[in-house]
Amino acid sequence: MDAQEWDARYRAQDRLFSGNPNGVLITEVTDRPPGRALDVGCGEGGDALWLAGNGWQVTAVDIAPTALRRAAAADPSARVRWTEADLSRTRPEPAAYDLVNVQYFPLAVTPDHAALRGLLDAVAPGGLLLYVGHDLADLAKPPPTTYYQPADVAKLLGDGWTVLTDETRPRTAPAPPGTHHRHDTVLFARRTGR
Repeated sequence: MDAQEWDARYRAQDRLFSGNPNGVLITEVTDRPPGRALDVGCGEGGDALWLAGNGWQVTAVDIAPTALRRAAAADPSARVRWTEADLSRTRPEPAAYDLVNVQYFPLAVTPDHAALRGLLDAVAPGGLLLYVGHDLADLAKPPPTTYYQPADVAKLLGDGWTVLTDETRPRTAPAPPGTHHRHDTVLFARRTGR
């Protein structure tokens, strides 16, 4: 979906997602020291606001202006930098983030992996990548486009990374109404060098 389609999807409902942080983020990051975080595909801001509330300096990026307006409205103290961008075209600042959080983000696979490489390059040395997807075995039919799954990303990391977690696990929170997502696929990795 492009920016107009995502924005129309947000405009069609008062709230598209719960507004709560994702369970995998809470599980993996709660005891980590805060730093700079990039929240990819932030939607209405649940993860970004949770990170900011736990001391992180957060840049939250989404393609849909309506989602960003809702997220900013839920952030009266302006703790988060809300940014409209299409990450398939705009690369984030390289080596700038101690955490890059990618939760259920539909990033299309491309032959050159340029958009994915941009996200990986945004992780600072010593920083963390948390890349979470729905287990495709839970879906009635596979997505129409091939999107990067956490296991795909793990294969592309290379020598400068240590994989901390690469697994499928039960969801920590109930699936959204009308969906059948019972399991998450989780990649959690640390950048060890440049």
